[in-house]
Amino acid sequence: MTKSICVYCGSRDGDNPTFADAAQALGQGIAARGWRLVYGAGDVGLMGRVARSVQSAGGETFGVIPTHLMSMEVGKRDLTSFVVTETMHERKKVMFMNADAVVVLPGGAGTLDEFFEVLTWRQLGLHDKPIVLLNIAGYWDPLLTLMDQVVDRGFADASVLSFVQTAPDAGTALSVLD
Repeated sequence: MTKSICVYCGSRDGDNPTFADAAQALGQGIAARGWRLVYGAGDVGLMGRVARSVQSAGGETFGVIPTHLMSMEVGKRDLTSFVVTETMHERKKVMFMNADAVVVLPGGAGTLDEFFEVLTWRQLGLHDKPIVLLNIAGYWDPLLTLMDQVVDRGFADASVLSFVQTAPDAGTALSVLD
């Protein structure tokens, strides 16, 4: 069975070229392992970079995009599988249901939404899939500090911290999932 890795990331490149480098390295590593990329089906920003990297390395891609984002995120139709949903909720559900693990690259509000949803589901015992934060150039450091504060201030059990693994680079993230 092919392992499927859901990648959440920005539809922009961000301000640091190492974000794009990490997206490309992650895509190459997914394809090199014979795994399938599951992602938001966009052809822009880090999303597009991960997908094009998987494709150029001969890997399989499974993209899911809601109708209203087809033009904004430039729906990438040349994927192995391309699914168009009606809503964002449906998109997230289809992506997660078709994945064995989640890797989170730098991104914005949408990426945070996706991360917190799968983290919450894990906390509630709805799944036990690995969640890896790809902490390129310390991008997720403030989030990790916030998560520590949530635990320290009594709003979550310390076990929530064990549901997320961090990796400083794509190679380490992939090794966590091997």
